[in-house]
Amino acid sequence: MDKFIEIFALQAGFAEMIIRGTTMYWVLYALLRISGRRDMGSLGMADMLVLVLVADAAGNAMSGDSYSMGDGIIVVATIVGWSYLLDRLSYYVPFLRRLLEPQRVCLIKSGRVLASGLKREHITRSELMEQLRLKGVANLAEVDRAYLEATGEFSVIRTPGNTGEGASTLEEEGQSD
Repeated sequence: MDKFIEIFALQAGFAEMIIRGTTMYWVLYALLRISGRRDMGSLGMADMLVLVLVADAAGNAMSGDSYSMGDGIIVVATIVGWSYLLDRLSYYVPFLRRLLEPQRVCLIKSGRVLASGLKREHITRSELMEQLRLKGVANLAEVDRAYLEATGEFSVIRTPGNTGEGASTLEEEGQSD
């Protein structure tokens, strides 16, 4: 029974573990927010952050490297707690949602590529055309609007009743199919 108690005994203080979890959450959140969202895919930034931090904190606790199980549980609970709190607050406080979550960026408007949107998100024209082809768009005239969403995914709103005549999405590669 003593070994069981020893496993969960805190090596560091309770407050220290909360401070460590809080600090790592906010530092990584800020770094991921600044770095952009293009490569996040369908997994939201906050979701990915929680996944990485929980895995790391739990991994340290399980390996017995430098934390006890109790230390790891406190850090994991702190990280999940921040995630839960921010999800709820963002839902009820629109200002906080605008501050913490990136807004969608318009990349194409009425069949015309918006260079300002591409530049803001560091997306090349070739990358945009690739995403359009993946969405089944053969040319720009088919697109009323295209956005880079907050999750990092591209969304396309097609022009109703368009015949599909216009600049090809293959033009960047020099293909003319």
